[in-house]
Amino acid sequence: MPPRKAAPPVAQILHSEEIYKGRVFGVRRDEVLEPGGLRTIREVITHPGSVVVLPVLPDGRILLVRQYRHATRQYLWELVAGRIDAGENVRQAAARELIEETGYRAQRFRVFLDVFPTPGFLEERMYILLAEKLTAGEAQPEEDEKITAKAFTPAALEGMIRRNVLRDAKSVAGLLYYFRFLAGKRKKN
Repeated sequence: MPPRKAAPPVAQILHSEEIYKGRVFGVRRDEVLEPGGLRTIREVITHPGSVVVLPVLPDGRILLVRQYRHATRQYLWELVAGRIDAGENVRQAAARELIEETGYRAQRFRVFLDVFPTPGFLEERMYILLAEKLTAGEAQPEEDEKITAKAFTPAALEGMIRRNVLRDAKSVAGLLYYFRFLAGKRKKN
């Protein structure tokens, strides 16, 4: 049996200070000693993590939601998504977000991607889940959410991505991964 390789070195945190703590995220300033010996300051946005839900209807259409995103100053079509609340696991958060934003409930959730959306300065870990065996219900949006849900065929979604109509990165990544690696296998099962 070959010897195990040692894990590469990581930065050593010399000092850490919370600069801001908000409802959705925080900001922390770390003084670090990088693996290469550089002593520097890194500012990090703290975040509890999030879920992204790709809900597939029995006919193969996929649900997206459209909502206003202040940071972009526009309405965007996206997969269902939201932060993981304290005390929730990934599947609980996904089920809650799916009900809040669409009213649908899923009998089965499966994480198919686990990504860091912006690792240069954001701690957020994003879990993208496939939601299957859906049943309709009434959406229960949060007070500040004005959401429209709509089902799209895979061909329509691919066209929206190609024409740069679908611009939300987590949705583009989740959909393209699903189309490339999962959709064909799903049909065979």
